Parts: sequence; C-alpha cells; structure tokens
Amino acid sequence: METDTWHKLASELPISAQSFVNGQHVSARSGAVMPTHNPANGKLLAEVPACDAPDVDLAVAAARRAFDRGVWSSRPPSERKRVLLRLAELISEHGNELALLETLDAGKPIADTLSVDLPAAASSVAWYAEAIDKIYDDVAPTAGNVVATITREPIGVVAAIVPWNFPLLMACWKVAPALAAGNSVILKPADLSPLSAIRLAELAAEAGVPEGVFNVVTGHGSKAGQALGMHMDVDAVSFTGSTAVGKLLMSYSAQSNMKRVALECGGKSPHIVMNDCRDLDEAARAAAFGIFFNQGEVCCAGSRLLVQEDIKTEFLERVISIASTLKPGDPLDPDTNLGALISEEHTRSVLRHIDNGKSDGANLICGGAQVLQETGGHFLEPTIFDQVNMSMRLASEEIFGPVLATLTFRDVDDAVRIANDTIYGLGAGLWTSDLDTALSVSKRLRAGTVWINNYDESDITVPFGGYKQSGIGRDKSLQALDFYREIKTTWIKFRHHEKA
Repeated sequence: METDTWHKLASELPISAQSFVNGQHVSARSGAVMPTHNPANGKLLAEVPACDAPDVDLAVAAARRAFDRGVWSSRPPSERKRVLLRLAELISEHGNELALLETLDAGKPIADTLSVDLPAAASSVAWYAEAIDKIYDDVAPTAGNVVATITREPIGVVAAIVPWNFPLLMACWKVAPALAAGNSVILKPADLSPLSAIRLAELAAEAGVPEGVFNVVTGHGSKAGQALGMHMDVDAVSFTGSTAVGKLLMSYSAQSNMKRVALECGGKSPHIVMNDCRDLDEAARAAAFGIFFNQGEVCCAGSRLLVQEDIKTEFLERVISIASTLKPGDPLDPDTNLGALISEEHTRSVLRHIDNGKSDGANLICGGAQVLQETGGHFLEPTIFDQVNMSMRLASEEIFGPVLATLTFRDVDDAVRIANDTIYGLGAGLWTSDLDTALSVSKRLRAGTVWINNYDESDITVPFGGYKQSGIGRDKSLQALDFYREIKTTWIKFRHHEKA
C-alpha cells in the first residue's frame, strides 16, 4: 500500500484503550489514565488505564479462579492447541491492523512491522500450539516394584512483562508458551506501547481462550509492574527489559513468595570481523543492520563493532556507505527504513551518549544529529564512532539507539578479550572463513547466542537469552516451556506377586 493509504487507515483505526480482565474491558479503579503518543509526530494516540495494585489484585484473582476451576489448565492439550492455532490465524488475519498499531505506538517502520513483527508473532503462537500435544512425560528407571512418573504441570498464574521495542512479538514469545502449558496469564505491556497487547487479548477471547485466562493490565512499571512482582498469588514472572528493572523483579520475588523469575535484559553485543572474512560487503551489511534495524532499539544489537586492525579503514568505509542509505522518515511510508525513537526522553538519553562519546575522545565519523524535529517526532541519524576503546562509556553502556562504537583488535585472543569485557552476554557475532577460528572463538565468547558469518538471524525453534547481567532463562524453543511448568514426581510402590 502507498503512504497515503496507510495514513488514511491510521486516521480511521479504532483503538481499544482499556485493560482487559476476566474477559471484559476495564478502567483503573482509581480512574487514572496515562497517555500513549505516536513517536513519529508526538500526537496523542489514546489514554489507557494507569493501573495500580488494586487493579492487579483483580486481575490476579480472575486468573487464579480460572486456573483453579480448570477451564483452561485442565483442558486436554489438543483442545488448547486448537484454540491457540485459531489465535495465530486471527493475528495473521488482522495483520495490517496490528502492524499499524505497532507502527503508530512504537515508531517502527510499517515495512518492518508487516514483514518481521507480525509474521513472527503469529508463527510463535502457532508453533507452541503445535508443540504442546507432542511432548511426553517420563517414567524413571526404578526398582521392579516401583513405578515413578515424572510429569509436567502448569505452574499457575504467570505475569508477562514486555518492553516497548517489540511489543506484540515479545508478548507472543511469552504468552504463547505460558498458555500452551495451561497457565493463566497477566500481560503487562510497556507504558509507552500498550495498544497491541489490548488487541491481542481481544483476539484471544475471540479465538476461545476462556475468561480470566488471558488478562492485560496497563500501567507504569513502578506501580503495576511492581504489584505483579510483589504479588503473593503470582507464581512466575517472565520479563524482557532493562537490567536495572530485572534486578528489581528478583528482589520482589525474594520479598514476596519466591516466585519463579525469567529475565531477558540488557546487552552490549560484540560484532567481530576478522581479516579473513570472505565477503566484506555482506559483513558490512550485517554490521549496519545489526545496529540500525529498529532504530537500534534492539536488546541484542551489535553495538560494539570489533574489526581487525589491518582491514578497519576499508571495512568502515563500507559500513558508512550502507548507513548513508538509511534515512529516518515517516514510519507509515513503506520505503522508510529507519523510524522514530520511542520518546523524547529516550531520544535525549541517546543524544547524551553521543555527547559522552565525543567528550571521551571517540571520533564521530557518521551521523550523530537529531533530524526532522519539525514533525514533532523523535528521529536520529544513524551514528558511527571510530577510535573507541573499552575505557569509554560508548563501549560499556547500553545505548539502545542507532549508535555504533568501533574498536580494533590485533588477533583472536585480543578480540575475545575485548568482546568479553562487558557485564552483559546476550549476543555476539563473528565473521571468519576459518572453521577452527569459528568453532574455538564461539566456545570462548560468553554470550547466549553466537552468530557465525551472519548477525541476528534466528527462529522460534532455538532458545534466546543471555549470560551474565543479560538475564536468566530463555525465551523461544521447547526450553521456554520448562519455565512455565512444574515438575512432579509420583512414586508408586506395589507388591510383587510370587511366582507359582
């Protein structure tokens, strides 16, 4: 569709702007609301409930009642599968609408929400739906007069707290396995991008998810998020967001009921290019995409580019050439490849990091300026620094914007040392034509995912998560299901009958 068509659809789009609890739209009990704005022009999109502890209590109570009644938790896996497959179909059927909501609420280019976010969200739900009736329990190898079964049961009430950079996709990464396993779920979207979560709950109800099984509570993290983290009747919290908030959720678990916590947090991922890289053009495209996709608002963004010193000049020229083709623009223009940053506050934060880079002595060689300010939106040029070292803030602090810090290394050992010199460990990339280097370095890199001769490629079949302060636990794949289920041993002893 053309840009004008997307703008017309945006002007006509009905927006649901209430929380969704026990199958109904609800306001905050206090009547408080919070605004959500379009990052591309600063205009108000909607006011959603600013929920607090009393609202969380209602949602948790609804989720617990549904769980205890067994309206979902006791359903055969084949029936849960059928409902979730229908939800996946509805996400696809409403793809244009959901993509538009994501673009309006998060500033993401419509081309990306259509081609990346929506297909991945629908396939995540469908994959877990298909998986859940194909997983078997176990029987332990015990003595002849004992049968010991090992069964997996839903953990209970799950809180899923998701970020603003991929609102719908992150929600589906968490909600789909939690529901597939038989749990009741309370989804708390980020306060800056709550709209697709509300629509997802409506579609889930249409698909046949029973009342109380899937709830959405909007609100600020300091209130609604904290209330979920501290709640004595929430059995597990799955969170994607900052490391600082992840640590808070761990403390809330300790202060309350020792609820299970899974965290996917910050990153400062190294993207290593060796001088034996076969295709520098392909590596340069991956380096640019690895930091500038989604405006750099990606947890595993390759924000530290490590280039072997004898190819640095040549390689950087290629990256700069690609960056020059990335122009911030109207997210509703299908040709736009760099959208708006999420908010004015976040834009100021990214600009402070750029100023820090300059004052610390790094060399700004591309971009670095805020643009299109006349639109009222939050746009920033793709930005590249050279001559960065690990003593600089550019190399150690997560920026979460389109800012690339370039470092050089001498040899493999130097590259590994620099790559691992971080509190984070979410992702890492390596470009080399030598198999020994690929295998040995991948083992030495302290990261949850290591990409060899590609960057940020993935699939729902593989786990995603980090080492160190990038988090605990994994999203995606069958491994994610383990977080949402308890393991029960049943030990049955019986008498042997004597042979005649």
